[in-house]
Amino acid sequence: MNKRQFLTSAALLSAAAAPAFGSKPKRHEACAASPVVLTITGAIKRHNRGALDPAFDQLLAKHQVKFSEAYGVDFPMLAGMPAVTIKPTTEYDSRQHTLSGPLLTDVLEHVGAPTAGSTQIVMHAVDGYAIMTTLDKVRAYRFIVATQMDGKPMPLGGVGPLWATYDADNIPELSNKPLKDRFELSPWGLYHLQVTEA
Repeated sequence: MNKRQFLTSAALLSAAAAPAFGSKPKRHEACAASPVVLTITGAIKRHNRGALDPAFDQLLAKHQVKFSEAYGVDFPMLAGMPAVTIKPTTEYDSRQHTLSGPLLTDVLEHVGAPTAGSTQIVMHAVDGYAIMTTLDKVRAYRFIVATQMDGKPMPLGGVGPLWATYDADNIPELSNKPLKDRFELSPWGLYHLQVTEA
């Protein structure tokens, strides 16, 4: 999208940052069985990995993400959740596309995120785009974590492999806006979610 930009606001980063390192090792669930495509950090109850490793978590470190533990989500986990299909008109080609994947609220529930509507969600994309929203907005827009477009997986280097998005055509407060202004809360190339209890 033409409004993608690096967010360097100290307020956003401080809201998104969790304590960097724990004082003692913690026990975690089994790590993801296949490559992790989404890391979720912050105010969540379930974890399957430890602290950020700056040497090997290069992209997270570059985007100034910090955490003492996290949950790594792989494709089989996402594929095992009920899929929702939407058909928004995208800003890139002004055409309707079929996008499918689990509801973002289901993914957040799986990791034990807070349920209060004021809970803040920061979404990071691989290109550095970051946007903050609330759980109320995620519910109202019925965000999905899209894993497929037009029946095919979305490649890294395109708009995938994950796209946090919604059907803007059917959201009254968005459908009357110019197409280029409907998807500011919709990061393609999603790879990290930071959850903060407000």
